[in-house]
Amino acid sequence: MLKEDIIKNMYSQLSDFLTRLEILDDQEVRFCLSLFRPIGLRKDEFFLSEEMVCGQIAFVCKGALRAFSTLPDGEENITCFKFENQLVTSFESFMFYKPSLKSIQAIEKCHLLSISRQNYQDILKTIPSWQSVINVMLEQEYSEKERYLIHYSNQSAKEKYVHILEHSPEIVRRVKVEHLASYLGITQRTLTRIRKELSNPSF
Repeated sequence: MLKEDIIKNMYSQLSDFLTRLEILDDQEVRFCLSLFRPIGLRKDEFFLSEEMVCGQIAFVCKGALRAFSTLPDGEENITCFKFENQLVTSFESFMFYKPSLKSIQAIEKCHLLSISRQNYQDILKTIPSWQSVINVMLEQEYSEKERYLIHYSNQSAKEKYVHILEHSPEIVRRVKVEHLASYLGITQRTLTRIRKELSNPSF
């Protein structure tokens, strides 16, 4: 159970996020906030499991999550990480009532503000400009996927790690080595070797 002062700060954080988008006015922001509900996730707890229909979108107030799919051999393929002030969901599953192709799991203790599909629809009916907020989210998701394909598909293992070290150091700081290796599409052993080489150039 989240404490009252924590919940108050969570709503303030989401309010600031929505206000910075400069799409909704103050009254519209307050209405949107009224339809979000606070939830807490323990480390390793699932926000969404693969093959389930996703029924919520959440704003990350505190913590980190990973999204991954499971290959036929049981290996996990991590596709993204989400941190504070980002939105997390399976968009295709949420929008089209389709089973999710990925799982979303907390890798740290998380505080989230979540909106259900019904409340999401209520906002759309009441505030048409909410669609512009969703468009911003979708553009961010598309950009993330595009960057992932460009920088992590056809690069060497070392180039992948150097890029993420320079452009997404938070991922390097906050996720396990095995999770980072999966995200980069390399083995844990290779990642460990590269990190050792970079920390000791004469290695």
